[in-house]
Amino acid sequence: MSAFIGKLFAWSVVVLTLTVTYEIVARKLFTAPTTWGYDVSYMLYGTLFMMAGGYALSRNGHVRGDFLYRNWAPRTQAGLDLVLYFLFFFPAMIAFVYSGWFFFEASMAQNERSMFSPTGPVIWPFKGLIPVVGVLLLIQGFAEVVRCIQCLQTGEWPQRLSDVQELEQIILARAEEDRRLAEMRRAEDEGLRHGDV
Repeated sequence: MSAFIGKLFAWSVVVLTLTVTYEIVARKLFTAPTTWGYDVSYMLYGTLFMMAGGYALSRNGHVRGDFLYRNWAPRTQAGLDLVLYFLFFFPAMIAFVYSGWFFFEASMAQNERSMFSPTGPVIWPFKGLIPVVGVLLLIQGFAEVVRCIQCLQTGEWPQRLSDVQELEQIILARAEEDRRLAEMRRAEDEGLRHGDV
């Protein structure tokens, strides 16, 4: 579910790019800036950022100070993660949903509008994403707890789904493959020279 939602809302990058491009072209080439470009841009970026939270958690993409953590055994990592999920993550997400709901309700009750542009678009639907994101992060948090429990039982982290690979890893893998192929060619050439092949 987190992957589906993250990938679905990733398309807002395209809309955001088109919005910013339109605004820049209108402002720079036609001296006719939009009254809505800024508001749409920050709402789209905020939507992307928030709705990708569960996706990032499912892919282990959140920032972590892991200079010690990465050297620990998987069971130690899982045990610490499990404790931290219950001590900090779940209480924070429950508070996020709770306060986000009231923040959204107050915004909707007064039909809150943006103060950053003359058109003043309504922003309460944008604020309505706050409790939704909290619930989605809670759901993904439960999935992460299950992963921790599995790791505690087996001693190995369950395989995560992955969509992308770090460019550095791709470059290193290709370099290793090129090195291996070069060694094979060199060995074949040596064998041909000595009549072994």
